[in-house]
Amino acid sequence: MGKRTVIPFGPQHPVLPEPIHLDLVLEDEKVVEAIPQIGYIHRGLEKLVEKRDFKQYTYVAERICGICSFMHGMGYCMAVEGIMEIEVPERGKFLRTIWAELSRIHSHLLWLGLTADAFGFESLFMHSWRLREEVLDLFEQTTGGRVIFSVCDIGGVRKDVDAEMLNTMVSVLTRMEKELRDLTNVFLNDMSVKHRTVGVGVLSKEKAQETGAVGPMARASGIFMDMRTLGYAAYKHLKFEPITAEAGDSYARMEVRIGEVYQAIDLIRQCVELIPEGDVITKVKGNPNGEHFIRLEQPRGEVIYYVKANGTSFLDRFRVRTPTFANVPALLETLKDCDLADVPILILTIDPCISCTER
Repeated sequence: MGKRTVIPFGPQHPVLPEPIHLDLVLEDEKVVEAIPQIGYIHRGLEKLVEKRDFKQYTYVAERICGICSFMHGMGYCMAVEGIMEIEVPERGKFLRTIWAELSRIHSHLLWLGLTADAFGFESLFMHSWRLREEVLDLFEQTTGGRVIFSVCDIGGVRKDVDAEMLNTMVSVLTRMEKELRDLTNVFLNDMSVKHRTVGVGVLSKEKAQETGAVGPMARASGIFMDMRTLGYAAYKHLKFEPITAEAGDSYARMEVRIGEVYQAIDLIRQCVELIPEGDVITKVKGNPNGEHFIRLEQPRGEVIYYVKANGTSFLDRFRVRTPTFANVPALLETLKDCDLADVPILILTIDPCISCTER
C-alpha cells in the first residue's frame, strides 16, 4: 500500500457548476475514498413555510433551484392539491407537462455544455448553451420568465398558451432537433470523449440499487425506473418508455440524457396534438388540512415532496428529497479506484444540483 494523502476537491473548482465539497483520499493518483461535506450553501428555505402562507409559498418553492424551478413549483402545488382534493383542469395538466419537458431539455443542454467544458471543448460548450437559449426564449414567450417562471399555481397554471404559440413551439423544437443531431454526434462518437467516458466510473445495476440511485444515474445502469410512468399531470395520455442503458459508465449516463432530450421534444409534440380546450386553473377555497406525499421525475431523477398542513394558512412542514442528494452515495461508489484526473467528469455525470440539495 502506497502513502495516502487527503486533498480537498471543491467547493470552488473550475469544473463545478455549484459548490460541492469532497475530501479525496489518494494513493498516488488513485482515489481510495471520497468523503462528502454537505451544507456549504444551506439556505433554510423549508423553514419559510412558517413565514409565508401556503399560497405565497408557491413562489418560494420555485426558488429552491433556478434550473429545476418549474418542477419544484409544480411538485409543491401537486402536494397541496392532494391535501385539498383539488382536481386540476386537463388543459392545465397538459401545459404543466409541456413546461416540465421544456425544463428537462434546457437542464440536459446545460449539463451537456458543462460536460463539454470539462473535456476542454469550448466551442461545443457554446453551441450547447446557444441551443439552450432557444428553449429559454420559449419559456419567456409563454411564461414571461427565463429562470423563475411563477406560472404554476395551486389548482393549475396562471397563464394559458394559445394554439399559434403551441405550434410555434413545435416548429422551433423541430428545427432545433436537426442541430442537436450534429451536436450530440460529437458527444456520442468523438474518440477523445469516448476515451474519457467509456468504462470510466462504472456503477453496476446491483450497486445502483444498493445505493438508491435515481434518474439517468440509475437508468444508465439498466434500472427501468421513471416517475413519469406513474401517470401524473398529462403523462397518462402520452406514449413513451423510460430510456435506459446497460453499461453503467459515464458514457451510458451521457447516452441516457441525450436520448431524453429527443424524447422530451416528442412528448411536447404529443401534448400539443392532444391538449384539450377549457380552463387552466381551478379556484382554491379554504385552507389545507392533512398531509400528502408526491413523487416527480425531475431532469436529475426522482424528487419527493412532503407537505403537512394544519387547517390554517401556514403549513406545519414542507420537505423535499432531491435527486442529487439520492445520487451522492452512487457518486461515491463510482469514485472508488478512479484516477484523480477523472474526478471532475464523474462528479458531472450525476449532474449535481447543490442548490436543490441544500435548501
